[in-house]
Amino acid sequence: MNLYFSDISNILDNDLEQIRRMFPDFIKKTELSVLCVKTCLQTLKEYICNNPFQTPDEEIIFFKETKPSIYSKLIYFVEVFKIESKRPIGNFCHQKKYLLREQKKLCSFFNENVDFYTYCRNKSTHLDEKYFLRNKLDIHLCLDDYFFNSDPCFSTSHDYKVARILANDMLNTYLNDELQSLDQKNDQPHSEISKCKSEWTDPKIGLIELGYALVAKGCINNGSCDIKEIIHLFETIFNIDLGDFYRTFLEIKTRQNPTKFLDSLRSALIHKIEEQDE
Repeated sequence: MNLYFSDISNILDNDLEQIRRMFPDFIKKTELSVLCVKTCLQTLKEYICNNPFQTPDEEIIFFKETKPSIYSKLIYFVEVFKIESKRPIGNFCHQKKYLLREQKKLCSFFNENVDFYTYCRNKSTHLDEKYFLRNKLDIHLCLDDYFFNSDPCFSTSHDYKVARILANDMLNTYLNDELQSLDQKNDQPHSEISKCKSEWTDPKIGLIELGYALVAKGCINNGSCDIKEIIHLFETIFNIDLGDFYRTFLEIKTRQNPTKFLDSLRSALIHKIEEQDE
């Protein structure tokens, strides 16, 4: 059974790495990663239902280590998507303040669960039967709303909390990397492009539509430039704040004509060509 779980975990890691390499677009990459982890969890759930654990120790290991290591990835991808969807664009101070605020949320979770953190970090085992065996709920040890809404056949009172701890570790690394990258960009001397006085005078949604089209076509850096970089470039060139461009893109997708701005560019260019040919 342990070999099966190890194989499943290795396959998941390989699939996630392949997604990371193949899809530079943040939204597409995140959507596929979430779907990949959810599929893996569903496979595990079906296996557990059809292959009962032979010993309590097997069950404890699964819910203390195997499931949390996989579920943590789902939490991580969902949380990163939330963070980036609401992240300010263009302003160094606003971005740094926002990222530091997200780190404080991780600290709050740690402070609220410091005893359980200590239990896990010290690799303690004396409460494993209460924490990681199904149908062993002790209301005095579990105040997590998640457990009461989860499937009792595939959950214990504390497996989600372990997954959350692992996910928070990854999120903290992610936030530290983003903060470091932000500081490095801020230390760089302003390029000539930042002095540009050009002003975007069309609706902002058109510029966002153009940005996503450039990403889809792979027009910049052989397709390795993601939408966040292009939006930042547009904001710098035109001294404009494009706001929550991920949400705007969702609006574009649901429009009757999702390529409204691109179509207008095509029409304007054709009209210009026809004028000069006359």
